[in-house]
Amino acid sequence: MKGLELAEKYFFAVGAPMIRKHFPDYERRIAAGLVGMGSECFGFDDELSRDHDWGPTFCLWLTKGDYEAIGKGLQAEFDSLPKTFAGFGPREESAWGRGRSGVFEIGQFYKQFIGFDHPPQSLKEWRIIPEANLATATNGRVFIDHLGEFTAFRKRLTEFYPEDIRLKKIASRCMTIAQAGQYNYLRCARRQEYVAAHWNEAKFVSDLISLVFLLNRQYRPFPKWMHRAMQNLTILGKAFYGLLLQLVTINEGTTGQTIYERKGRLMEEMCQLVIQELRREGLSDSPSDFLLDHGPVVQKRIQDPQIRAIDVWAE
Repeated sequence: MKGLELAEKYFFAVGAPMIRKHFPDYERRIAAGLVGMGSECFGFDDELSRDHDWGPTFCLWLTKGDYEAIGKGLQAEFDSLPKTFAGFGPREESAWGRGRSGVFEIGQFYKQFIGFDHPPQSLKEWRIIPEANLATATNGRVFIDHLGEFTAFRKRLTEFYPEDIRLKKIASRCMTIAQAGQYNYLRCARRQEYVAAHWNEAKFVSDLISLVFLLNRQYRPFPKWMHRAMQNLTILGKAFYGLLLQLVTINEGTTGQTIYERKGRLMEEMCQLVIQELRREGLSDSPSDFLLDHGPVVQKRIQDPQIRAIDVWAE
């Protein structure tokens, strides 16, 4: 059983009856689900995931006023719930896995991920929130939310970055992907600066995956799951999933080319696919085959003058 399915069954079997019994006046005011840190919240949990911070649990979300009124009492009842369910558990919490479930005030729950107890209200606020944090704040599943407060906050985040911020990030990714993959990688390898070459390969992979998510208007998860998550993305997702896997697993082989030359060719192929997509979407009309040249073109499409004036390299 996957963690999200287990959490939902556990809530309706033991959590909902507990609320109905001890907090009947708040039954339709408490939202429940499982969102946040943990592989199960992304649906990527497996047998390896079960050795820590995995098992029957859920989150309960309250408005500020309701949290002040019943938060402590509700947490106490939550703590008294059975620690095993459906043959799973008890949940083994790691030193850094505490506080992932239980009772939360809605604003404070989101603040731990995005830094604000309210949905971002300006381009500046949107720009400083890391993609992975937004992915974490919007993953998982909401089981019930009759009041709608938690879901309204969540909906605002899932609508994705404002377009000017998305364009700013795309422009910056064009620069860094090109620098790492089309320019620096082979130059470092030819100088036998192999540590620098591998760093540029990693930078290329990370920023290319980020760009694919931005093109799909989806938030990139944290590095552990970003490659796996991209394979279901409509725009370039499946193609780049395979190409990146090929990139990082290339061995010397018998082609007459070094591993670095073969990797360089793959990086170039992926950059050309990105350029084709930028042109297809009308984000760039540059004739250049160097992805770096497309960054400033994308940047010029930003409407807000302050965001547009930020250096194209800077995210």
